[in-house]
Formats: sequence, C-alpha cells, structure tokens
Amino acid sequence: MPPHIIDAWIQHPTPEFIGDPMFASLRRWLGLTELPDDIPVEFTLSALDAAGVDQALVSAWWGPQGPLLSNDHVARVVAAAPERLFGVASVDISRPMHAVRELRRAVRELGFVGLRVLPWLWGLPPDDRRYYPLYAECIELDVPFCLQVGHAGPLKPSEPGRPIPYLDHVACEFPELKIVGGHIGYPWTTEMIALATKYQNVFIDTSAYKPSRYPPELVAFMRGHGRHKVLFGSNFPMITPQSCLAQLDQLDLDTEASKLFLSVNSQTLFKLTT
Repeated sequence: MPPHIIDAWIQHPTPEFIGDPMFASLRRWLGLTELPDDIPVEFTLSALDAAGVDQALVSAWWGPQGPLLSNDHVARVVAAAPERLFGVASVDISRPMHAVRELRRAVRELGFVGLRVLPWLWGLPPDDRRYYPLYAECIELDVPFCLQVGHAGPLKPSEPGRPIPYLDHVACEFPELKIVGGHIGYPWTTEMIALATKYQNVFIDTSAYKPSRYPPELVAFMRGHGRHKVLFGSNFPMITPQSCLAQLDQLDLDTEASKLFLSVNSQTLFKLTT
C-alpha cells in the first residue's frame, strides 16, 4: 500500500500571479515564456495525482500591494476538492486589526487551517511589531503560523528570512505559537535546525527544494532527533511534487522517519482529517 502523502505548501496560481514582475527569476527557472489565459483547478489536482499526493495545503498570498492570491480564491479552490485540499490564509499585516479579523474569518468561516506571511514580500522580519497581534490570534485559534525562511527566490532582498535573530525572538516570546519555517532556511539551514531543536513548537518544511538539494545537516536531522520536526512540501507550481518525491530514496529514511515526514507531522500539526 503506498504511503499517505501530504504536501505542506502549494499554490493554485492565477496568470496574474505568475506574471508578476517579481517572479521573473522563477519564470526563467521554469522556462515560462507565455502565460495561459486561465488555470483550472484540475491543473493543480492533476499534479498532485501524478505524484500520488493525497492532500495538500493551498496558500493564499498577501503583500503590500494587496492580495495576490486572495483567501476567497483559495477557498474556491479548496471547495473543488474539500477532502484533499486545505486553505492557509494570508492577511494585510500593515493593518493589524483588519489582519486579525481576516484571519478569524478565514479560520472560522472558510475553514482554513493556518496563516502564512512571507517576510521578504513585506520587507519586514517576523519579529516586527506588525506581526505580533497575529501571533496572539494564531494561538487563540490554535492554528500554526507559517512563513518562508532562508533566501528569497523572487527578486527581493533575503535578509528578513534569516532565522536567527528574527524568528528566534518570536519563538522565545511566543512559546505556545506553532511555527512552520518553509523552504528549509538555506543558506541558514543550520540556524533553522537549531531553532527546531531548541523550541518545542518550531518546525521546518522542505518546500522549494528537491531532496538532492537538501543540505546534509537537514537530512541527518530528519533521520535522527528531528524526525518529528520536518514536513514534506513542494511549493508547486515552482516545483512539482512528483519531481520531489522521485528523489525520496536519496534521503535513506527509515520507515518511521519517512511516514512522519510525508504525512504524520503535517497531519498532527494542522489537525487534518484523512
């Protein structure tokens, strides 16, 4: 019987999202020269099917210019396959009370299971005061806070993604907050591993990286004492889940570590039904 697989970070994009100037580097990596007029939900579901992915967390995006992938867009995507897809909200952190109310709506009314904010998109590290009302609300709603750690692939500065000192401050000041650092933290992966080791509620997801590019220290962490702390993610459509999972054997994980990585850690953290 094939393993149950949960992808902790995907997007269902729109043509406008993919065409944003800041994604010029990503379009170059993907070899995209023309944008489609429409992207049906089947595009994303087919990618999950091809990889044998059973469930996935679909991320909204919100930046200083407004929603790039709105929470309502994600809700419509999730509604197309509610047994497989789960929404992760994004909000306008420049308006703290609006952000808190939108997070409440996303969780209580839309059924979303987490919040994601991208520090590089805002140019603000996660210990900026504008995040703090959201941390308190995530704790009250009992949903994880997700972010990107490490360098920014899009054409934006990477410094806000450095785990220490910024995320270290947050984890220390909000010990109840469940934090998921996506994109493994490269080139500061060792810092991210240190935080996941130090803090009970800090986790890492592997989105945006194929196993062949996982740093050796991350693989050792996954095989050993960090096996409960790492979640599989692809960052589709930047990378397909199939291309990530095709390299899974390179990690040489034992049966328990593989099961935790591919599904159990995400299922437990986000309280997903399977």
